[in-house]
Amino acid sequence: MAKEGKRIRAAREGIEVTKLYPLDEAIKLVKERATAKFDETVEVSMNLGVDPRHADQMVRGVCNLPNGSGRTVRVAVFARGAKADDAKAAGADIVGAEDLLEIVQGGKIEFDRCIATPDMMPLVGRLGKVLGPRGLMPNPKVGTVTMDVKGAVAGAKGGSVEFRVEKAGIVHAGVGKVSFDADKLVENIKAFADAVAKAKPTGAKGTYVQRIAVTSTMGPGVKVEPSTVLTA
Repeated sequence: MAKEGKRIRAAREGIEVTKLYPLDEAIKLVKERATAKFDETVEVSMNLGVDPRHADQMVRGVCNLPNGSGRTVRVAVFARGAKADDAKAAGADIVGAEDLLEIVQGGKIEFDRCIATPDMMPLVGRLGKVLGPRGLMPNPKVGTVTMDVKGAVAGAKGGSVEFRVEKAGIVHAGVGKVSFDADKLVENIKAFADAVAKAKPTGAKGTYVQRIAVTSTMGPGVKVEPSTVLTA
């Protein structure tokens, strides 16, 4: 086991390992302990009572963070004609069709989100082995296969985050920066938790949201009382 450094030991001081903190207090603890020389990302993780190996227990969706994510997101759009013009007008970084296909097939993937109009999916489908493992494959369930490319690009640029449950039943996402005001981080986390709650699959049994924790990029995790996060 790797030896814990002095910095992380110091950061853990004052945090009770077994205690569930109210969300606002947890955010305060995270912000106080974010001492890196860069603006750390605040992350939330949720342990869900699902087994994603079963199709009826898969959790996936998108959340529009009310205060943005603090990230600069590069967006690629597969579209032609007027929809390509819409994407460019909305601020997409890369727009194309066959030409964009060739760029991606060549291994040049300089974007964080990929959007496509429905008619482009037969073309984009040929990139499944490239985009899929990177979590970049457009999907109608998260709004990245759509005719409203202008809205999709604006959402991606404005702070929408996609989420998908992992094998261990955990969903996580970056929900802002430590430089954000505490109340804005609280709003973002509640919005994310609400989106995950609304994505509850039909096959989920028992307690759906089991544990919630928040942390910063380089900081320790802080366990959160779920009732202070969930709105319903």
